[in-house]
Amino acid sequence: MSITKSNTKAAALAAVLALIAGTQKHFPNGSLTFGNTTYTSASLITLLQSVANAITALNAAQLAAKHALTTLQGVLAQVEPVMQVYERFLQATFDSAAPTLADFGLEPRKEPTPLTSEEKAAAAAKARATRLARGTTSKKQKLTVKGNVTGITVTPITAPTAAPPASPETPVTPATPSAQTVSTTPSAPTPGTATK
Repeated sequence: MSITKSNTKAAALAAVLALIAGTQKHFPNGSLTFGNTTYTSASLITLLQSVANAITALNAAQLAAKHALTTLQGVLAQVEPVMQVYERFLQATFDSAAPTLADFGLEPRKEPTPLTSEEKAAAAAKARATRLARGTTSKKQKLTVKGNVTGITVTPITAPTAAPPASPETPVTPATPSAQTVSTTPSAPTPGTATK
């Protein structure tokens, strides 16, 4: 396996380590000639190991850089708000002293150039044209917009009734009438009813 840019570092490192292991196993000592060059096993292993060492060093450097970047982001998150407030304080304190602000690496705040009446009219016209093109309206104008809907038919959704599961028909045998006792003694009238 050749080491190219398309290979990942892990794959390249694995390929180099496999070449080293194979060389140590099959050519522990002696010399090899290929590519019009003669290598001893030890010199070939040293050459291959230099690539493995370089990849390992790169991995360590990238990991350290990633850690340093994370640390920097954490520090900036805490310090940047303080720096911004401090710079505003310095600009307010030394507003008219440009040399003093230059000692802090700051410049005096630039006052905005007042617009001429023609520039103001052009800006207002542009704002109106943009608002018209976008179709934006004010809050009060939005409240006056109402939608009219006609011809809507509402159909109620009814859940279909599930049919009872089909069961095999069993023959129905008529029940035998049980002997009922018939009372022949008159019962006492219930209270509150009139008797003749």
